[in-house]
Amino acid sequence: MKTFKRIAVALGAAALAASAWAQSVLPGPVVSTQWLADNLDKVQVIEVRNDAKSFTREPEFETTKDGKKVLDEFGGHIPGSRLFLAKDLRTQREIAGNKVSYMLPDRATFEKVMQTVGVLADKPIVLVPEGQKISDFNDAARLHILLKSYADTPVAMLDGGMVAWLLEGRPWSKDAPAPLTTTWKATADRFANLVADSPDVAAAMEKKDVQLVDTRATAMYLGVFKRDYVYAYGHIPGARNVPLETLFVTRGGAIRLLKPETYRAVFQSLGVDPSKPLITYCNSGNDSSLPWFIAAELLGNAQARNFDGSLHQWTLEKRAMNAPVPPAM
Repeated sequence: MKTFKRIAVALGAAALAASAWAQSVLPGPVVSTQWLADNLDKVQVIEVRNDAKSFTREPEFETTKDGKKVLDEFGGHIPGSRLFLAKDLRTQREIAGNKVSYMLPDRATFEKVMQTVGVLADKPIVLVPEGQKISDFNDAARLHILLKSYADTPVAMLDGGMVAWLLEGRPWSKDAPAPLTTTWKATADRFANLVADSPDVAAAMEKKDVQLVDTRATAMYLGVFKRDYVYAYGHIPGARNVPLETLFVTRGGAIRLLKPETYRAVFQSLGVDPSKPLITYCNSGNDSSLPWFIAAELLGNAQARNFDGSLHQWTLEKRAMNAPVPPAM
């Protein structure tokens, strides 16, 4: 009954989202730098950064011997954008007696962060990753999950991130953002439809009615090595491996997302049907956020969820793991 109810709610949310898209200036969940440049006055831009100082640092460029422009020092921001620090996407929670790190903030905490950042209600949002590495896009996708969970405002991600914007010679600023505290409110609650917990994953493993998608490097999936905050080698039994490195390309010095039909083919070739219920996971829930975004937003899968605690929580709770090969160490 719980599963059927969740599916019904998810489908209802998808219909609501489709209606919101129809009324929005945003063309879809991913926008190009050209589109953003042409529509800056119609959206609010939120840049997701790990280094706050980069927001007011002057970018430095270099021209290679073959005449290519490369970014030597990352810095600056799109004029008028707001700064969202990636650290505010992670917190520690106590779950069943365990202190679980790297978890998404709760509704009330997220609402306060959004107000402090200066996000306005009812104006479409474009999320801008740094774009230097694929983890930047995971950070943006993680914020996307929270926005989809708690707001009805249409939101998209900038392909290529800030790196592409800079390398294309588009306008940038190093001015500190003007202080702005808004009254942004969390007006929706779809968290349980987008984010899975360990009992959800355990049920999927046992019933085999939901696909488990391990988005880590294949060596970690097989059990060759692991992160120090994951307490067992290998992967959750029954999970398929769709490594994050198969989901992007680097072109013109910037990380680029792929076409939906390419993503569909990648998932299918690795044994995952992206149209059926699935749960993505990684080590801490961050590197599986972009794969969730791809399945849910680019491929339209309303039954895709991301396992927030991922293997950090799963192994902390001493749940089952499958390690096909001996560890390297």
